[in-house]
Amino acid sequence: MGGMSITHWIVVAVVVMIFFGKGRFSDMMGDVAKGIKSFKKGMSEDDSTPPAAPPAPAPRLENQPLPPENTPQNTAQNVANDIKNNQ
Repeated sequence: MGGMSITHWIVVAVVVMIFFGKGRFSDMMGDVAKGIKSFKKGMSEDDSTPPAAPPAPAPRLENQPLPPENTPQNTAQNVANDIKNNQ
Protein backbone atom coordinates (compact mmCIF):
# COMPACT_ATOMS: atom_id res chain seq x y z
CA MET A 1 0.00 0.00 0.00
CA GLY A 2 1.16 3.53 -0.64
CA GLY A 3 3.64 2.53 -3.35
CA MET A 4 3.02 2.51 -7.06
CA SER A 5 3.27 -1.06 -8.35
CA ILE A 6 3.36 -2.16 -11.97
CA THR A 7 -0.39 -2.82 -11.95
CA HIS A 8 -1.06 0.77 -10.94
CA TRP A 9 1.06 2.04 -13.85
CA ILE A 10 -0.72 -0.29 -16.29
CA VAL A 11 -4.11 1.03 -15.15
CA VAL A 12 -2.89 4.62 -15.52
CA ALA A 13 -1.57 3.87 -19.02
CA VAL A 14 -4.90 2.29 -20.05
CA VAL A 15 -6.85 5.29 -18.75
CA VAL A 16 -4.54 7.69 -20.59
CA MET A 17 -4.96 5.70 -23.81
CA ILE A 18 -8.75 5.73 -23.40
CA PHE A 19 -8.89 9.49 -22.82
CA PHE A 20 -6.36 10.55 -25.43
CA GLY A 21 -6.34 7.70 -27.93
CA LYS A 22 -3.32 6.20 -29.61
CA GLY A 23 -2.93 8.83 -32.34
CA ARG A 24 -3.44 11.79 -30.06
CA PHE A 25 -0.98 10.44 -27.50
CA SER A 26 1.73 9.90 -30.10
CA ASP A 27 1.09 13.41 -31.47
CA MET A 28 1.60 14.86 -28.00
CA MET A 29 4.83 12.90 -27.54
CA GLY A 30 6.03 14.15 -30.95
CA ASP A 31 5.31 17.73 -29.85
CA VAL A 32 7.28 17.13 -26.66
CA ALA A 33 10.22 15.81 -28.71
CA LYS A 34 10.08 18.87 -30.99
CA GLY A 35 10.08 21.12 -27.94
CA ILE A 36 13.12 19.38 -26.48
CA LYS A 37 15.00 19.65 -29.80
CA SER A 38 14.10 23.34 -30.06
CA PHE A 39 15.28 23.93 -26.49
CA LYS A 40 18.60 22.19 -27.15
CA LYS A 41 19.07 24.19 -30.35
CA GLY A 42 18.35 27.43 -28.49
CA MET A 43 20.82 26.52 -25.75
CA SER A 44 23.56 25.78 -28.27
CA GLU A 45 22.93 29.11 -30.03
CA ASP A 46 23.25 30.97 -26.74
CA ASP A 47 26.71 29.49 -26.17
CA SER A 48 27.99 30.75 -29.51
CA THR A 49 27.07 34.41 -28.93
CA PRO A 50 29.54 36.52 -26.94
CA PRO A 51 28.28 37.87 -23.62
CA ALA A 52 27.08 41.46 -23.56
CA ALA A 53 29.21 44.11 -21.90
CA PRO A 54 28.25 44.75 -18.27
CA PRO A 55 26.34 47.99 -17.65
CA ALA A 56 28.25 51.00 -16.39
CA PRO A 57 28.27 51.28 -12.58
CA ALA A 58 26.07 53.89 -10.97
CA PRO A 59 27.82 57.01 -9.65
CA ARG A 60 28.84 56.76 -6.02
CA LEU A 61 27.66 59.13 -3.35
CA GLU A 62 30.55 59.95 -1.07
CA ASN A 63 30.76 61.99 2.11
CA GLN A 64 27.31 63.48 1.87
CA PRO A 65 25.81 64.40 5.24
CA LEU A 66 22.46 63.01 6.27
CA PRO A 67 19.50 65.36 6.03
CA PRO A 68 18.75 67.07 9.35
CA GLU A 69 15.60 65.05 10.03
CA ASN A 70 17.50 61.76 9.87
CA THR A 71 20.47 62.50 12.12
CA PRO A 72 20.56 60.62 15.43
CA GLN A 73 20.84 63.80 17.49
CA ASN A 74 17.85 65.42 15.83
CA THR A 75 15.82 62.23 16.22
CA ALA A 76 16.65 62.09 19.93
CA GLN A 77 15.67 65.74 20.28
CA ASN A 78 12.38 65.10 18.50
CA VAL A 79 11.60 62.19 20.82
CA ALA A 80 12.44 64.29 23.87
CA ASN A 81 10.27 67.16 22.59
CA ASP A 82 7.38 64.80 21.87
CA ILE A 83 7.59 63.40 25.41
CA LYS A 84 7.62 66.91 26.89
CA ASN A 85 4.69 68.02 24.75
CA ASN A 86 2.56 65.00 25.68
CA GLN A 87 2.98 65.47 29.42
